[in-house]
Amino acid sequence: MKSVQLVAHGTPGRFEVCHLPDPQPTRGEVVVQVLACGLNHLDLWLEEGGLPIPIQLPRTPGCEIAGRIGACGEGVRDWKQGDRVAVQSNIYCGQCEYCARGEESLCLNSEMVGVQRDGGFAEQVVVPERALARLPDNVDFETSAALTLAGSTATHMLTSRVAVKAGDWVLVMGASSGVGSAAIQIARQLGARVIATASSLEKQDLARRLGAEHVVNANNESWPAEVRKITNKHGVDLIVEHVGGKVLEQAFNCLARGGAIVTCGATAGRDVTLNLWPIFVKEQRLIGSYGRNRVDLQSTLEWAAAGTLRPVIHRIFPLAETPLAFAALRERTVLGKLVIRSSSA
Repeated sequence: MKSVQLVAHGTPGRFEVCHLPDPQPTRGEVVVQVLACGLNHLDLWLEEGGLPIPIQLPRTPGCEIAGRIGACGEGVRDWKQGDRVAVQSNIYCGQCEYCARGEESLCLNSEMVGVQRDGGFAEQVVVPERALARLPDNVDFETSAALTLAGSTATHMLTSRVAVKAGDWVLVMGASSGVGSAAIQIARQLGARVIATASSLEKQDLARRLGAEHVVNANNESWPAEVRKITNKHGVDLIVEHVGGKVLEQAFNCLARGGAIVTCGATAGRDVTLNLWPIFVKEQRLIGSYGRNRVDLQSTLEWAAAGTLRPVIHRIFPLAETPLAFAALRERTVLGKLVIRSSSA
């Protein structure tokens, strides 16, 4: 099979398009014929060697996989060759105390496909059957590949980590990102009033098209004051944050009393300085969110099938041009998602 492998870390890293033996499933595993795979900032961290976990190279990246089952290993009973599937990127063990409670995002033994094991920038990938979700007939492979990691991350943030109420003010950071573009739509369908941040006119227009009532310029240092003005000094009840660094520090300046920031990333920096006084005086919360639970992935696919959650796909690259897709994401000019389409599609 053809595969794109990262063979050396860097910015950019060094990739090779190579031919590898077709993967063979062991007991409880399936081979998925990859038809589309989404690109995420997580892939950039892998490329540059910026993840706080050891990575064995060469590695085939790609976390957001959609395709058809090509072969089933011994003991696989609920799936058959040809079934349309999405792959849950955080592969959970199914045995620890957290998995037993349905909290797969907290699994003690989880692996990330495309990071700790080979992923979907290839014609085929092998995964445990528990990582599969059935793809609804009316959801195409590119839609799945643009939603099942970024979209389900937003779902987890807004439904599992916090509970959005009708009428809440929700601020979504980075409207044009995969998480941000999904979070705007999810918050709106849950009845929230949405404000978004965006760094260019094109990204601001996208935020409005997705359903944001107001959009503030992320390049303007006074954006927190603008958010407070929009909400008549009340502040926002919830902030969907995935930037980190100074942006997270600024976000507290526009958070309402009793409000919460739910954060799932740190693309602008992992070290922050916080003034604790207003946090406890105003009873505010900073909530971490990682990955997704099974129910979040299923909800995301159901919303996609119903047409209430639609991905923003900026461009689809062929498998051989995967390094060019990495470069495009690194330049921060992307509106929504980049998707890699396997040459086997």
